[in-house]
Amino acid sequence: MGVLVRPIARHQVRDAARIIEEGTLAVDAEHPEHEDAYWAAVLETRERNGDVLVALEGDVVLGVCQVIIFRHFQNTAGRCAELESVYVRGDRRGEGIGAALLAHAEALARGAGCYRVQLTSRRVRVDAHRFYLAHGYEQASLGFRKSLVDLA
Repeated sequence: MGVLVRPIARHQVRDAARIIEEGTLAVDAEHPEHEDAYWAAVLETRERNGDVLVALEGDVVLGVCQVIIFRHFQNTAGRCAELESVYVRGDRRGEGIGAALLAHAEALARGAGCYRVQLTSRRVRVDAHRFYLAHGYEQASLGFRKSLVDLA
C-alpha cells in the first residue's frame, strides 16, 4: 500500500499531534489529548487558504505538515507559504514520506499563488537540514525567536 498525502480529517488530529509530540525538542509542549485546540488550528489555517496535511498509509498517520499562507509586505504584497510542524514518524523516516509531504505542500502553495515557500529548522536537526537541501531548499536566512510565555 502506498502513502497518500491529503488534508487532515478531524479524526486524525490526535495521531498527528502524537507524531509531533514524539519528534519535538520542546518538552511538555504537546498535548495530543487536547484535540479541539489542534482542530481549531486546522480550521484557522484553512480560513487563510492553507491547510494541515497528513501522510497516510491506509488509516495510519505517518507524517504531518502545516502550510500557512500569508501575504507579504514585500515582493509587491506577494503571497508566501510558511511550512510548520513538518514531522514524520521516527520509525518511518527515509521512506519518501517527508518528500511526499513537501511536494503536496509546495503544490498547495503554488495553487494559492505563492511566490515562495519557506521554513525554519532547529540548528540541532542536522538530518532535517540535509533533507531540505536535497529537496531544493537553500539555507538563506538566520532565524530568531523570543518566547512570550512567562516561564516564572
